[in-house]
Amino acid sequence: MAENGRKIKLTASGKRELEQELLELTTIKRSEIAEILKVAIAQGDLSENNEYDEAKNDQAKLEARIKELEAILKNVEIIDETGLDDGRVHLGSRVKVHDREFDEELIFKIVGSSESDPTNLKISDESPVGSALIGHTVGDVVTVETPGGVSTLVVLEITM
Repeated sequence: MAENGRKIKLTASGKRELEQELLELTTIKRSEIAEILKVAIAQGDLSENNEYDEAKNDQAKLEARIKELEAILKNVEIIDETGLDDGRVHLGSRVKVHDREFDEELIFKIVGSSESDPTNLKISDESPVGSALIGHTVGDVVTVETPGGVSTLVVLEITM
């Protein structure tokens, strides 16, 4: 979330994804929850109406996410990925590494913190692995202190 007017770094595709999510939440999801609330209210006594309580909770979560997305998009700084093809890892780079600990190859996309998605190997430039890789070139051996211990990564390939 944008704090103190701090710019949020996003790739152009990351910004489009957040804009699409915001559009879906403000149109489709708001309407769906409004309809659920309307039906629950029509059932009468709201004090013991679980559907109403659940819908109100869902509505609060939805509105919080909408506010978060609006704040991010208001303070977004698009990463200019042109001219970053200098052989070094930058925000926006796709980095293929060999993890010596697990003897496996991984491909990370280095993104701003607002679009990180570790399960899809989109890692934040502020994460231990992301920040350790920034600035390195092919062939570099990078040692990273992670919550799970120390990892040794060898940079195999960098693309934009």
